[in-house]
Amino acid sequence: MSEGSKGSSLAFGQVVIGPPGSGKTTYCHGMQEFMGRIGRKVAVVNLDPANEGMPYPCAVDISELITLPDVMESLKLGPNGGLIYCMEYLEANLDWLQEKLAAFRGHYYLFDCPGQVELYTHHSALKNVFAQMAKWNFRLAAVHLVDSHYCTDPGKFISVLCTSLSTMLHVELPHVNVLSKMDLIEQYGKLAFNLDYYTEVLDLSYLVDHLASDPFFRNYRRLNAKLVEVIEDYSLVSFVPLNVQDKESMRQVMQAVDKANGYSFGDQEHRSLEALMSAAVGADFHFTSTLAVQEKYVQSRDKTVEEEVMDM
Repeated sequence: MSEGSKGSSLAFGQVVIGPPGSGKTTYCHGMQEFMGRIGRKVAVVNLDPANEGMPYPCAVDISELITLPDVMESLKLGPNGGLIYCMEYLEANLDWLQEKLAAFRGHYYLFDCPGQVELYTHHSALKNVFAQMAKWNFRLAAVHLVDSHYCTDPGKFISVLCTSLSTMLHVELPHVNVLSKMDLIEQYGKLAFNLDYYTEVLDLSYLVDHLASDPFFRNYRRLNAKLVEVIEDYSLVSFVPLNVQDKESMRQVMQAVDKANGYSFGDQEHRSLEALMSAAVGADFHFTSTLAVQEKYVQSRDKTVEEEVMDM
């Protein structure tokens, strides 16, 4: 598998990124199991040197090369500085990564990445690693996970949009933004707008107006309006809702990523997918689309209101 080799076969995969606690490791575990059921051979690659006790079988683990506790202790660095050092060390030892990945050629790769946002917004180490992998005939798509609870806070949602846009422009990979933990969204509070407003990132002027109703944010209306203007000018950011426990939701995310990285599956996998989806009935089959998620959210909210009325 020489650098830039034209003769080697293509390899496809997902680079799973996002802030801490967004569900990256859970996503890798769930997607590995889902793809395994439809006949796709999957190799999960842990690129997070702080990751311990992974729930999935790990094909390649960066801890064999370097670990965050060792770096922090030997170089007297904090967790953020230590993670940056680890990624720069990985970039300097790409031959190790190339050799490890070569053992799983023919597999579909899931890269579980660190949760430090700076690594995807302006630091170049991981970006350079992904660029080098492209020369090894890897076709990757970035899956950027964002916790869905940010939808309940308009100010935080604008921040998420800015971070997502910055990440898309910096990482320079085909990109799929995902709102994770959709099964918990009703626990976070009432949404100001329908769910499709957030997933499709519709007219954000309504969000600015909604923020202006808060006395604190009223002083920053012009700033928020300019941030929203930048997001809308690029017109790049949208989200796919995800509930890892729901097969239909996983299928939608998988197909969005397959379209982004150019992966096309064969007849056998297609039949396996159809068989899996036909059996997807029961307690874990909650969502079939963004509309279904919204309907469940609205029903839950209405039920709560009814219970409050009954208590009165």
